Amino acid sequence: MSVEAKMNVNATSLAERLARPELLTLEPYQSARRIGGEGQIWINANESPFNNSDLDGLNRYPECQPPELITRYAEYAGVSNQQVLTSRGADEAIELLIRTFCIPGRDSIACFGPTYGMYAISAKTFNVGVKALRLDDEYQLPQELCSQVDDAKLVFICNPNNPTGTVIAQATIEAVIRSLPNTLVVVDEAYIEFCPDYSVASLLDKYDNLVVLRTLSKAFALAGARCGFMLANPEVIEMVMRVIAPYPVPLPVATLAIDALSKEGIARMQTQVAQLKANGQRLADALREAGARVLPAYGNFVLAYFDQANEIKVSEMQARLKQAGVVARAYKDPALADAIRFSFASDAQTETLLAILKAD
Repeated sequence: MSVEAKMNVNATSLAERLARPELLTLEPYQSARRIGGEGQIWINANESPFNNSDLDGLNRYPECQPPELITRYAEYAGVSNQQVLTSRGADEAIELLIRTFCIPGRDSIACFGPTYGMYAISAKTFNVGVKALRLDDEYQLPQELCSQVDDAKLVFICNPNNPTGTVIAQATIEAVIRSLPNTLVVVDEAYIEFCPDYSVASLLDKYDNLVVLRTLSKAFALAGARCGFMLANPEVIEMVMRVIAPYPVPLPVATLAIDALSKEGIARMQTQVAQLKANGQRLADALREAGARVLPAYGNFVLAYFDQANEIKVSEMQARLKQAGVVARAYKDPALADAIRFSFASDAQTETLLAILKAD
């Protein structure tokens, strides 16, 4: 038996059994912040002593996992601090999972299209295989999921799904988690604030193969800050911490995120989510009146089909939007060839969109 096989056989947790074998003996880089220390004069990190900013401490390296940020998000998500890792958006979390658990040239991930493209792209850039499976005609997971997934190390489920905006019931996702005990089931909940009842974060204590991805980019209006979160059991978090960059969250980002996760920040987010959902409903109604087939919207966007069965064709709608200076999203996926995704907008922008859609 190879050394690699012995290490995996002797592993005690699911995270250790699934991880790339070389990570089991890897000693993570010990940055100055991880090592820490006590004193008044800090000269252990080759930092500048001059702070040329109004933001206190900007001349110093930030904490790898800022404690206050971790605590705020854990409280918000209803999990323990040990189940939270923060990263540069959920996109970095996707890459970290692939780097931690997939052996290049051997392992694979699975995802269900049409869906967020970065699962497949991140895997391919690390020479990891992609089982590009499909949602069914009702935008639900396929019936023969387990046999199709086969030996994939990671299974990505986007819920609500981008770009369709549709959702999969918690019970359905739990059945998948239960049926794939030796696979990490990664549920991307980037849009979950728009339908919180569909979250599976409450299942983290029950299943050690569940990982939940979150972000502050959507409902919290911090897309430019790039702050995301991975929620998982402590063994998965610890394994990912072996490959994460020394300082993934810049100090200004942590400061913004901590403020966003205050009681006032969460209340503001919830108010804005309600406003966006109301505008989204008006937009969806107008799209239907314009002759589009509109999918149920559970995120902050709506997908509208302008196919041969509708009164208006996708090319006509694209031309109308372009002439009015509106930039919406079209896709190359064959299942989306006749579709356009419309993000929910402000009150004023929504009025403009309604006028465009009602124009002859």
